[in-house]
Amino acid sequence: MLISRLPVSAWIVTAILIALAIAVPVLHLSTGTIPTYIVSLLGKYLCYAILALSLDLVWGYCGILSLGHGAFFALGGYCMGMYLMRQIGSRGVYGNPILPDFMVFLNYQSLPVTWWGFNWFPYALLMVMLVPGVLAFVFGWFAFRSRVTGVYLSIISQAMTFALLLAFFRNDMGFGGNNGLTDFKDILGFDIQADATRSALFSITAIVLALAFLACVHITTSKLGRVLIAIRDAESRTRFCGYRVEHYKLFVWTVSAVIAGIGGALFVPQVGIINPSEFSPANSIEAVVWVALGGRGTLWGAIIGAIGVNAGKSWLTGAFPEIWLYALGALFVVVTLLLPKGIAGTLLDLFASRRAEPREVAAVAAQGAAE
Repeated sequence: MLISRLPVSAWIVTAILIALAIAVPVLHLSTGTIPTYIVSLLGKYLCYAILALSLDLVWGYCGILSLGHGAFFALGGYCMGMYLMRQIGSRGVYGNPILPDFMVFLNYQSLPVTWWGFNWFPYALLMVMLVPGVLAFVFGWFAFRSRVTGVYLSIISQAMTFALLLAFFRNDMGFGGNNGLTDFKDILGFDIQADATRSALFSITAIVLALAFLACVHITTSKLGRVLIAIRDAESRTRFCGYRVEHYKLFVWTVSAVIAGIGGALFVPQVGIINPSEFSPANSIEAVVWVALGGRGTLWGAIIGAIGVNAGKSWLTGAFPEIWLYALGALFVVVTLLLPKGIAGTLLDLFASRRAEPREVAAVAAQGAAE
């Protein structure tokens, strides 16, 4: 039943991602056609695509415009960064087998409780999903029960990520302060700088993105998805029909946060650093631009938007670094005015209109013959 319910576009996107997971490592390791830095860059784009996908799930299908989704992405990244820091052991600058270098420098006498267990990968993986999920659940529990919606919810979510930004900048928080976490050595015993590890991380990211995409498609095409769309289009009417709207919103909000946290965890070993700047509200707003450009409410459009905008950013920041922010702002304005449904939404409308034209011609011909 699940396979038959998924649209053709879902299988096309999944096939493309799996093909990338195979082709990029082969071209990188076997022929050297793709250099190592390109592999890491593509992996970063896919991590951003996971973040955009999670945002489209709540914004495109439930009408919840989050301006703080970068917080869940960053929390997942910090959980992975803490695991990678514990793996350094005595190979750090100060040679302390337990405390990371920044803790030794700040005269920590023992490992903080928040760091306990992060030397085990299963525990770290659990925290990658649990920490963003719990924060989203608590935030959503109070916000949705209080019926906070619209621009008010957007502002509160932005305030949440800004508060976390200020908190993680503090050295006494025990997360590296302004410098964050970096100088990672290996992951699961594999050298994190090795070409094979870089390729493996890219493949894992592509596969995780494919699985997250299929999970989101399953949610949005199920009965639950139809209720979410009803909440997006007419929340009060849906509530009057007897649905506990806050429960549906809380569920999809928490799932979305977990997906964003997984994207952040995959981001850190490929980029090599995680610091408080990832909590910046500007990052969350930029993610909204990705979804708007790609096509809100399509899922695969969010992936296209994230990859396209970040590829353009990489090129513009190298060629014309002084105009990048203006280009991003202009892009958002142009899309809003000329492509309100984004790239994916515009393509879907165009495809639907072309399919409808032969039917209309046939109907007119049949009517003429009958007359």
